[in-house]
Amino acid sequence: MSEVRQNIQKFVDFTKCLRGEEKGEAQIFCDRLFQAFGHKGVREAGGYLEYRIRKHATKSNSFVDLIWKPHLLLEMKKRGENLFNHFKQAFDYWVHAVPNRPRYVVLCNFDEFRIYDFDRQIDQPVDTVRIEDLTRRYTALNFLFPDTPPPIFGNDREAVSRGAADKIAQLFNSLIRRKIDRPKAQRFVLQIVVAMFAEDIGLLPLSILSNLTSDCLEKGQNSYDLFGNLFQQMNNRHPAQGGRFQNVEYFNGGVFEQINPIELTSDELNLIGGKEGAATEDWSKVSPAIFGNIFQHSMSSDERHVRGAHFTSEADIMKIITPTILSPWRERIDKATSMKEIISLRSELLRFKVLDPACGSGNFLYLSYRELVRVELELISKLSEIVSLKNFRQQTKSLTLISPKQFYGIDKDSFGVELAKVTLMLAKKLAMDEAIEVFDQQQLEIPLRQDEALPLDNLDENICCDDALFSNWPKVNAIVGNPPFQSKNKMISEFGRDYVNRVRENYPEIPGRADYCVYWFRKAHEHLDDGQYAGLVGTNTIRQNYSRIGGLDYIVNNGGTITEAVSTQVWSGDAAVQVSLVNWRKGKKKGRKKLFRQIGNDRNSQWERIEVDHIGSSLSFKTDVSSAVSIEANAQTPSCYQGQTHGHKGFLVERSEAEKILLSSPKLKAYLHPFLISSELSGSVSGLPTRYVIDFGELDLLAVKKHKKLFKQIQSYVLPDREKAADRETHQNLKALKNDSKAKTASDHTNALENWWQLFRRRGQMLLRIEHLHRYIACGRVTKYPIFEFVSPEIRPNDSLVVFPFDDDYTFGILQSTIHWDWFVGRCSTLGNAPRYTSNTVFDTFTWPQTPTLDQIRSVSEAASKLRNLRNTLKNENDLSLRELYQSMELPGKSPLKIAHAQLDSAVRSTYGMKKSDDTLRFLLDLNFEAAENERSGIAVLPPGLPSFVTKPSEFVSNDCISMPSDGITV
Repeated sequence: MSEVRQNIQKFVDFTKCLRGEEKGEAQIFCDRLFQAFGHKGVREAGGYLEYRIRKHATKSNSFVDLIWKPHLLLEMKKRGENLFNHFKQAFDYWVHAVPNRPRYVVLCNFDEFRIYDFDRQIDQPVDTVRIEDLTRRYTALNFLFPDTPPPIFGNDREAVSRGAADKIAQLFNSLIRRKIDRPKAQRFVLQIVVAMFAEDIGLLPLSILSNLTSDCLEKGQNSYDLFGNLFQQMNNRHPAQGGRFQNVEYFNGGVFEQINPIELTSDELNLIGGKEGAATEDWSKVSPAIFGNIFQHSMSSDERHVRGAHFTSEADIMKIITPTILSPWRERIDKATSMKEIISLRSELLRFKVLDPACGSGNFLYLSYRELVRVELELISKLSEIVSLKNFRQQTKSLTLISPKQFYGIDKDSFGVELAKVTLMLAKKLAMDEAIEVFDQQQLEIPLRQDEALPLDNLDENICCDDALFSNWPKVNAIVGNPPFQSKNKMISEFGRDYVNRVRENYPEIPGRADYCVYWFRKAHEHLDDGQYAGLVGTNTIRQNYSRIGGLDYIVNNGGTITEAVSTQVWSGDAAVQVSLVNWRKGKKKGRKKLFRQIGNDRNSQWERIEVDHIGSSLSFKTDVSSAVSIEANAQTPSCYQGQTHGHKGFLVERSEAEKILLSSPKLKAYLHPFLISSELSGSVSGLPTRYVIDFGELDLLAVKKHKKLFKQIQSYVLPDREKAADRETHQNLKALKNDSKAKTASDHTNALENWWQLFRRRGQMLLRIEHLHRYIACGRVTKYPIFEFVSPEIRPNDSLVVFPFDDDYTFGILQSTIHWDWFVGRCSTLGNAPRYTSNTVFDTFTWPQTPTLDQIRSVSEAASKLRNLRNTLKNENDLSLRELYQSMELPGKSPLKIAHAQLDSAVRSTYGMKKSDDTLRFLLDLNFEAAENERSGIAVLPPGLPSFVTKPSEFVSNDCISMPSDGITV
């Protein structure tokens, strides 16, 4: 460490010799900085000076002073320059610095570093370090070292907020454990939090909470009285004339209308004001987004899951607020050139209203308020530049900022609603403090009316506890928010059939298989007036299949223009989901549109960004194929199936046990079959099933009972659970029918109980198609890699597999080709960020080559067989699974597998008549439209598989497949 400090001190001494000229000295400054942190120089470390960043919207280039991907973007300014004024420029550089966007952005003026981590904290630097202090504060720049250790920041507001929230959550949970009434505990905690914020932002006497706690812990005074009296005074219109609450003003705001004091334990008092209690945190550095975190911590994990409530990072909220609210306003401000136009804009801003119809704890509303205040400050600043001092003072002589009462929210959770009110109540004071700071920096003498900070606004009419899907929304100018995450598959089990029936009956145009959040997208678009904007977060299934049809398809087909979107990204909260963020305008919008996507599975994964003239409802980076239609030749030919759904683990038998059973009772082979799952097909070296499945087919109960060894197992394990599931289903149905005699009811579990000894989804038609084949084709239903394989029909496919009942190499070659994979990815739904193969959206719309020759069919077949033989050789020689083989293709450089795939793709493209320059998806989409038109005109379309003109299909059927002879697997 001594050597590190010495090197950094040399750098500090060197900077004192510089004049601080950006053009002449920035590069040498950057190079010496890297040397101080253990590198030979910027280039040797892999960084670049004067790095060009292409801006697609303006088709122009900008040059950032230093970039070291994926760690650092550094922009230099001359000595003495106010770095606050260059935040937007640095942020713009960072947005465009894809792929491998740097994690940290630093602004420097030769005297100080302002360090930003935009993924966590947008508007404030996570630290500011004077160069003269660098020898003792260099840990804030730890990411500059070759091994990039975690930096230690002094203004990491997310970390401070989470720490404070955790202590408040501990207090709340302690009250609940003591059987304090939940609403009473929630209100008390809210009052404590308001007091802590108020103390550190100048609305309450300093250290008042710590002093109260100390008096209780050390002097034996009563916490019930002390805290109760404080809250009573905060709700009193008449200030105390003396005593310890003499300087406590009237807060109002609704949160103190009901005071229910609580006798606190010593542990609870320590959580509030002890040496490491919540009151010791600097609440002026706590982001009001902490309320979301408190909200999250104050509910059990089960409650959070049912409501879909999860914490949203500030950076992600800004991805909605910026294009939906801020960009349209800034476009108008840029065009305003006269005092009259600016005054008119500000008058309109003071009437501008925002709604979050799933507001939770109010984070979206708080940030919308904060950012619109900043828009107002921009208007005032621009006014100062274009009018005389006299006119400026006349217009700002009694200035008030926009009001929290311009913001509206709806949520079903009563505690969330109260949190949202408190968040917005405090926002006004914080906004005033920021405005005063900005005015001082710009030397604008504006008498801002600070007396408006208290009392807090009462927002009972703005933030409502209600179900947004069944309530009237207020008329507003913009809609933002993060509707609940709940998949279509879990809605009934978590909300109840009665509620789901009500939702679907109220929104009959939305497919019943759409995700829950889709209803918010639909209702938001219908609520907008022409020219208004909305921006919502949804699960990434909103761009796929039924969810897309119900939401984004409706939006773009009914006057909506998607202006900016994130196709997919990892969620910033603790919900393990991928999300999409969509911003749109009701009406046309000229100009280029921005589309982003995150590539990877964690928050630090890299980003890709493009600018296009049009963003389709699938939010696709490639040709949008969402408009493709089903081809009858595919859909009416049973050629794509989901594997068997056993429905209960009681139907499964470990392979070793199954082999023993079959050895002693060979006749049971008709009912006990090897059962292959996706992870075994692609993820194991052998590809061999490790379990067998009990499948009694269509046998009745008496016939099944004869096979005692297998019957006993399913009777012991399957029957009890199916009885319970049927009972739950009956209970939900009765509840639904009680409220509506015509309500839809479910029968899946009841039907399953009637034939409880049978598999939940046997797929009898699929079995009939494959049982007479030499082999069938299978691939993982959810897979990141294009892996297809032949499987012997003696092996039953699990529902994690998609089955294609063909045994010829030509069909395999088409399916295994990149051409089919590109269509698969373009048309599929996803599970997490992995593509999911669906027959109706992928297979039924995939048009096969329509004019193949016999030579072309032979060429595809030979290339497909050659590819499989190579795969098997590479697997055996290197002891690898298919998945591991395909993962190796992601690495740079040539490989035999890449060459074999390229040869197959070339043969398939030739069979389609596809040129090298043709865009694959565009070609296939046009072919899809042509095939659909031919079918409408009565012209035959070639279906999947070998064409009927092939007179000797056996010529194209080879022997290799995964099979299970008694001595092991044969490939």
